[in-house]
Amino acid sequence: MTFSAVAHVALTVTDLERSKRWYTESLGWEEMMAGESGGVTFAVGVLPGGQQLGLRQHPDVTGDKFDPRRTGLDHLSLDVGSPDQLADWERRFGDLGVSYTPTQDTPYGHVLNFKDPDGIALELFAAPSSQS
Repeated sequence: MTFSAVAHVALTVTDLERSKRWYTESLGWEEMMAGESGGVTFAVGVLPGGQQLGLRQHPDVTGDKFDPRRTGLDHLSLDVGSPDQLADWERRFGDLGVSYTPTQDTPYGHVLNFKDPDGIALELFAAPSSQS
């Protein structure tokens, strides 16, 4: 048995409406549905390229900032296809005031790191040019 892809990722946020706006403006996220279940309000949307991303606000969310050292998610990485795309993303983030670390070229690929309003670590990734 094998897995063909990640079906979706769901992130816990402190302010669902703020996060929906941020993910829409910053990454082009488009809401597909929203609702409430068991006190949890949520929205599920799709990123350009078809990846589904859910945002969830629990009624008892602690408000603690994201910490990659805590057991669980270290970061979410999205593949942009080519290193050339990362320069376009840097310009977009600059225009929107998104805080980011300039693209780094590493042995495993090119990475552009940034954070959402809750401090959740996100990354845009492109394989090394020789592997593209």
